[in-house]
Amino acid sequence: MSDLLKSYRFREERQSDWQKLDLILTKAENGGVKNLSDEQMLALPRLYRQAVSSLSVARSISLDQNVVTYLESLCTRSYFFVYGARTTLGERMMHFLRNDWPVAVSQSLWTTLLSALFFFGGWALAFFLCLQDMDWFWTFHGHNFLDGRNPDASVEFLKSTIYMDPNDTGDGELAAFSSFLFNNNAQIALFAFALGFAFGIPTAWLLVYNGVMIGSMYAVFWDKGLGYEFTGWLMIHGVTELSAIVLAGAAGFVIGGAVAFPGGRTRLASARVAGQKAATMAMGCVVMLILAAILEGFGRQLINSDIVRYLIAGGTLVFWLVYFYVPRKAPGA
Repeated sequence: MSDLLKSYRFREERQSDWQKLDLILTKAENGGVKNLSDEQMLALPRLYRQAVSSLSVARSISLDQNVVTYLESLCTRSYFFVYGARTTLGERMMHFLRNDWPVAVSQSLWTTLLSALFFFGGWALAFFLCLQDMDWFWTFHGHNFLDGRNPDASVEFLKSTIYMDPNDTGDGELAAFSSFLFNNNAQIALFAFALGFAFGIPTAWLLVYNGVMIGSMYAVFWDKGLGYEFTGWLMIHGVTELSAIVLAGAAGFVIGGAVAFPGGRTRLASARVAGQKAATMAMGCVVMLILAAILEGFGRQLINSDIVRYLIAGGTLVFWLVYFYVPRKAPGA
């Protein structure tokens, strides 16, 4: 009985302030902070501190659980308005694109170069092995490889896969291969980042593996005298798509390096700190993969000119290099 009386008196003495805070929060949640009056804006942090103090007291003297639950909810709602971001979703996205993502990438130059080394190293290894002996292609892809782009294909067939027939609806093998290429690269990028915590070893393996798959395919077209044409077809979207894989691998190495060499922190704490930068890079890779898909669909269906394909590929390369590595003024500078 004494506990109930204590809880009643505690609530009666402070409930009016809680109700004022609740009304302010409800108004802000329904119409935004801009709808609050100057008086309400000034009262919000004061009432929030009082609510936090009340919650602390309520917990310490084990008051009615309903009171504690109500105050926890009230304090949680208040926190986001007192300390939360004052920007809109659109403003936060623009800040991510203008600052957070390019800064995270530019600060990870060495891990990006390491990622590129594994990826293009695997590409070069498979390419030169296949040029010396095309049996390596079947070693890499397996003899059950069903795609028609293999050493046994004719030049005419291979050429038909990289140039769009105006009378073709695009529902054939070319569309299937393009979809496979995008989905495969998206999965590789995801796993290259996610598996970085294992000291970066799975990330390195995935990068080499994907490089080997593309490099051996590239060797088939090169061996048939279609290297120039295939490069244009691939790079119109590949500059963006393959760069996303390399950056995802770099993000995995950022985490792997933090786990392997934690310095004065614990491995978990080091990985948590590095994970913030790595996650920012990985989120940006999603943007790149979406753009690559748009470029792939646009380029594959509408552009058959090798020169135009190379111009677009070169333009995207310059864009990403400038975007990530040209110094920019800090926000507000």
